[in-house]
Amino acid sequence: MKYSAPRGTVDILPDSCEKWEKLERILRTVASNYHVREMRTPIFEHTELFNRAVGDTSDVVTKEMYTFSDRKGRLMTLRPEGTAGIARAYVENKMYALPEKLTKVFYMGPMFRYERPQNGRQRQFHQFGVEMLGVESPYVDVECMMMALTVVKALGLKNVTLHLNTLGDADSRDAYRAALQDHFRPVLGELCSDCQARFDKNPLRILDCKVDAHHPAMKSAPKTIDFLTDSAKAHFDKVCELLDMLEVDYVIDTNLVRGLDYYSHTVFEIISDDPKLGSGSTVGGGGRYNGLVEELGGPATPGVGFAFGMERLMIALEGADEEETAGIDAYVMPLGDEAKDVAMQIVAMLRANGFATDMDYASRGLKGQFKSADRFKAAYSIILGEEEVQGEFVQMKNNRTKEQTKVAFEDIVKTLEKGLGLE
Repeated sequence: MKYSAPRGTVDILPDSCEKWEKLERILRTVASNYHVREMRTPIFEHTELFNRAVGDTSDVVTKEMYTFSDRKGRLMTLRPEGTAGIARAYVENKMYALPEKLTKVFYMGPMFRYERPQNGRQRQFHQFGVEMLGVESPYVDVECMMMALTVVKALGLKNVTLHLNTLGDADSRDAYRAALQDHFRPVLGELCSDCQARFDKNPLRILDCKVDAHHPAMKSAPKTIDFLTDSAKAHFDKVCELLDMLEVDYVIDTNLVRGLDYYSHTVFEIISDDPKLGSGSTVGGGGRYNGLVEELGGPATPGVGFAFGMERLMIALEGADEEETAGIDAYVMPLGDEAKDVAMQIVAMLRANGFATDMDYASRGLKGQFKSADRFKAAYSIILGEEEVQGEFVQMKNNRTKEQTKVAFEDIVKTLEKGLGLE
């Protein structure tokens, strides 16, 4: 009998493995540059995890999961995505009690969804994802998006655009949910059975429907951005302000809601018109999910993340730069909101110059930030407060020699190169 690989799976032969290793090196290099550490979770989990975390109204749960009973009759599911497993492990291993308030991790490995196979999308596929847990801040949202954009840039993709939207907080979502139901109720009988089932449970999913995508009611549906509370609007406005400050081109796409139920506040996708992928191709995306850890039995813990399908990235890989950077060279320590804005620019500048860099996002005092610099084994601490911002300089401390010097903004890179012996 002649055997073949199951539909929707592919064999990765030696020549292809070399290309996969190249992609993995690039992704690990970017993760290292952003001081994001690897985390590995099981390939299968209890089915209830995905029902609760991903949402029982999502297509992933209702149509696409590979679920089976083990020998004791327990329902298990091959993981269809990575965030739920990371959140479960975060709770189970009490990672919320770690001394660092912000936990930044990445995962890389196979996922499973029963869907129609196509170019760059299989039933067994691979995903690279990042999760940042523990701090609710627009700065962390932007950190996450900047890392996703850095991955795309490292792979040499052209004509890339960041699409951005907000789902708001719980009160915003409740108001929007009611508005969607009022909008679709008169035409509910004209929509497909899936949309009718979603109407009461989660009307946001109606907007993702492929069957009714061209129904007139879809185009005239209310927008999330019109139902934001003051605090949710302030969060989103700060995200946009930071992206503007970092000179990142983006489009506010009010139709963007993402396909999983756990999202709140910022959601985003990276769209490419690169000929290698085809016009209007979604490379990856993500967003904020502040209630997920709590839903899985942990303390209230904000989170934000993104994921890329690695098969799609393999198509984009041609021309990628493989230059690798190891370790953390600098830890930026802002004191105050104004200093934090400038700190983010300094971090972006240092990373653009090839330095592995991180910064404090939790608005702590110097003592706590110096502890982080020690834990991260940063070669340099870069300190700036109100006086430094006004004078356009920083205090740079060599953490090996303990020598601290006053350095103008324009001399930071040169000073770091000299201190690290890179001149």
